[in-house]
Amino acid sequence: MDARQLAYFLAIVDEGGFNRAARALHLAQPSLSQAVRALERDLGTPLFHRVGRRVVLTEAGHAMVEPAREVLRGLAATRAVVESVRRLRSGRVEVVSMPSPAVAPLSSAVAAFARRHPGVEVVLRAADLPGEVVEAVRTGAAELGLLGDDGPPGDPGLAVHELGAQEFVLVVPATHPLAGRGRVRPADLAGLSVVAGPPGSRMRALVDGYRDAGVEVRISVEAHHREAIIPLVVEGAGVALLAEAWARPARMAGLAVVGLDPPAHLGIWLVTRRGRLSPGAAAFRGVLLGAAEDR
Repeated sequence: MDARQLAYFLAIVDEGGFNRAARALHLAQPSLSQAVRALERDLGTPLFHRVGRRVVLTEAGHAMVEPAREVLRGLAATRAVVESVRRLRSGRVEVVSMPSPAVAPLSSAVAAFARRHPGVEVVLRAADLPGEVVEAVRTGAAELGLLGDDGPPGDPGLAVHELGAQEFVLVVPATHPLAGRGRVRPADLAGLSVVAGPPGSRMRALVDGYRDAGVEVRISVEAHHREAIIPLVVEGAGVALLAEAWARPARMAGLAVVGLDPPAHLGIWLVTRRGRLSPGAAAFRGVLLGAAEDR
């Protein structure tokens, strides 16, 4: 069954016969009849009683009319959205993101989107915690939200897409005793000062989990501005546990990056409100999901 067959079926219903439907469709009547017979074979039941030159809907044919119209309406709406995205020339997309997803994958997605749709403005808003992202999208302050957490948000009003996960790493000065290690265990952090994120963030939960397990680490700085963490480590304020999106900036700043044993991860999630997005937001979502599939 395909959309063409459904359109032919409805034309016969609306025009009251095969010949009139064929004329309305600018189609040869035998071709129309063959397409409808193929549809009936696929369904395993006749849709029309053929009485001389007249056609009368069977019971199955009557039941088929509204579902067929609904399918074609949905297809038309889908085509309209795709066409509007394809022809996107101007507009505005608002995205709210926590810091780690903003470094990756958001930064590369914005660059790819700007190349494809240079006339569309992308507005990026910052959020510290997963709940702030959820609230911004739920209330319509932003159409798209990216958050990092150990699991997806449970708000039933949101559509959630997993974009992958980032492994946490330890960032230390290049001269630090742990700098040359391949991986470090939680016990290796005992006695260290840590620059940590705010309560409610996954990076803070990781530090608090180590402390609850008896590892004596001290939070020297609580950094709500994650962009300040790498400069703070450079200046000797402490070491930091960061998602791997920050590994490249850390190395560029002259810091060493060390893995954790056992590994810990930050899940990256894209959230939108359920229902139709604006063409710009739909196109941006496609870029993000395509990048996630490529990985």
